Amino acid sequence: MNKDTLFKEFSVPTYDQWREAAEKTLKGASFDAKLLTKTYEGITLQPIYRQEDVVKLVHIHAEPGCAPYLRGTNTAGSPEAQSWEVAQEILTADAAAFNEIARGDLERGQTMLNLVFDQATRSGRNPEKTALETVGDEGLSIFSLEDLATAFADINLEEVPVYAYAGPHNMPILSLLVAHLKAAGRDVSKLRGCVGADPFAALVTEGTLPGSKSAAFDGMAQATQWAAKHAPQLKTILVQGHPYHDAGAHSVQELAYALATGVEYVQAMLERGLSIEDIAPRMQFAFSVGSHVFMEIAKIRAARMLWAAIMDSYGGSEAAQKMTIHARTSAWTKTVLDPNVNMLRATTEAFSAVVAGVDSLHVSAFDEAIRPANEFSRRIARNTQIILEKEAHLAKVADPAGGSWYVEKLTDELAEKVWELFLQVEEQGGMRKALESGIPQSQIEEVAVKKAANVAQRKTRVVGTNMYANALEHPEAVSKLAVEPETRLAALEAYLAKHDRNKVSSMLEALSVEQDERMEKAIQAVLAGATLGELTKVLLPEDQERTCAKPLRRHRLAEPFETLRQRAVQYEAKTGHKPKVFLVNMGPVSKHKARADFAAEFFTVGGFEVLRSDPFASSDEAALAVIASKAPIAVICSDDGSYPEIVPALAQAIKRGNPEMTLLLAGLPDEEQFASYKNVGLDDCIHIRTNCYQVLRDLSERIGVMS
Repeated sequence: MNKDTLFKEFSVPTYDQWREAAEKTLKGASFDAKLLTKTYEGITLQPIYRQEDVVKLVHIHAEPGCAPYLRGTNTAGSPEAQSWEVAQEILTADAAAFNEIARGDLERGQTMLNLVFDQATRSGRNPEKTALETVGDEGLSIFSLEDLATAFADINLEEVPVYAYAGPHNMPILSLLVAHLKAAGRDVSKLRGCVGADPFAALVTEGTLPGSKSAAFDGMAQATQWAAKHAPQLKTILVQGHPYHDAGAHSVQELAYALATGVEYVQAMLERGLSIEDIAPRMQFAFSVGSHVFMEIAKIRAARMLWAAIMDSYGGSEAAQKMTIHARTSAWTKTVLDPNVNMLRATTEAFSAVVAGVDSLHVSAFDEAIRPANEFSRRIARNTQIILEKEAHLAKVADPAGGSWYVEKLTDELAEKVWELFLQVEEQGGMRKALESGIPQSQIEEVAVKKAANVAQRKTRVVGTNMYANALEHPEAVSKLAVEPETRLAALEAYLAKHDRNKVSSMLEALSVEQDERMEKAIQAVLAGATLGELTKVLLPEDQERTCAKPLRRHRLAEPFETLRQRAVQYEAKTGHKPKVFLVNMGPVSKHKARADFAAEFFTVGGFEVLRSDPFASSDEAALAVIASKAPIAVICSDDGSYPEIVPALAQAIKRGNPEMTLLLAGLPDEEQFASYKNVGLDDCIHIRTNCYQVLRDLSERIGVMS
């Protein structure tokens, strides 16, 4: 049947007609208040999107694999068009353990090795006594060719790509990795993936950049020049949005600051003699993917489109305009409480990343916020990706979101706001100057405060944490990676003793004097026995001026409520019981149940034991039960019409029996009524607009839970 006549019998309603019909269903409620959604990015989401919303969008007719790459960087129909690398982070401090995990996971669906280094390794330090607190901290401890031989035993890096954030300076780690390939007889030109330096990520995370900015860019340029010549499939320049996202930034901020960082890196490489065609293919971007499904899809699509425009302005070819994107599901959204829910969070976030067309992906383990992932949690996270590809068949569709009026309009609106903020950063002199001035940090903090306030008031719901808490749950203790510092010190001493230190010193001295072919000289020094720390000292003299900035506070959205629950657990361990609250249910079920359910949920998320009894018929009976419970807090639950009769007598009776008890009312009486209730002993009210976190914290402090 002709599509033009298929629905000919039906009239097409206008937007005004649809809105009129929608307003009737609201029964007088505000259309804007009920159906329009304001996002943290300053975008108003509409209840319905129409074809006329997208007809003027320039990018709407773009094809997959064509500039500006809104719809992906691969042509539809090509074998790699919709595929992505399964790049699960391997989180362990020990090289032998890394190897065991890596070989097992590569056999079970992982396709890219995702190395997470400890702070000492990222900083280019050996496991020496002055840096023991950073050894094994949050990742793999590596300092020698021997460590890499252990980590990559029986793993062919000609066939398996790698992804690694190498800290602010990647030459030392990259030199070790290339030396390992040479020692193993592998073809270095087949090395692919990313071993990337990201100085600004280190600056905004640690608050300081080891050495000068110039030295960081010099090393980045030398590594990039070497890769362009010897390992053309390897990326050496990494731009991460994670530090901003994990501090509470919204999508516009994460993307704008990443683009501004990318531009500064490009400019620094151009100033050091590289061409845009050498630089662009060596760049890798990395973003966190949060819980707002469509916003995150739009973010990734907008990122490609805007980066293509930026590279085009530099005169880059269409190939140079392609953005390579690694993504990880958000650490910000994960919870310690009810951790199995994190499986669902990670799945929706992974879905957004895949639909948006990322090139590689890490799906966080459900216990990421609690401990290093074990075999079970790694398997579930890895299989989430495999199911999306093999069972949901998302790899068979090019740009699944493309053409959606909602997604296309949202992508355009988001891109406009990102571009506006990006230009503001450029007007401030670029990303480094902006970070040194603290402007991005302040802007992100403002958003983080708003997000925290919405969680505290439960406008934003964190399932299992500030809503729908499991009262029977015993939260697991948080644990970190463990490594024996003395063992690493002994390994360092043994390694140094195995090699001719005079020969190594001579090679390092030549490396410090000569600027040409420094990567090759560094690789040869590693083969002779040089360590990571020795290379760093040569490549990055300690007397250089340091760049400093206010660090961002990395945290998770759920932490305040988790702290309340943790203190409640500690209180129970000390006293033998949880902090208690007694619900005073007055009248028949129809009158008190809604308020009682609300109050029970309200206190459960704070770790309280909620005492519920059959409803009371009289105030005297209720007061006796409340006092007998010895609970330090009681909540009167009934309906608004009953309160004027119930509250005065009940409040006075309870306070006579226990003047120290905190007495609350479930509901929100008017100002005059509330004042009268307070006069007879009521302390406060709880209702849907209450700052749940603050009230629970204050009550916990009052009864000794927080001490």
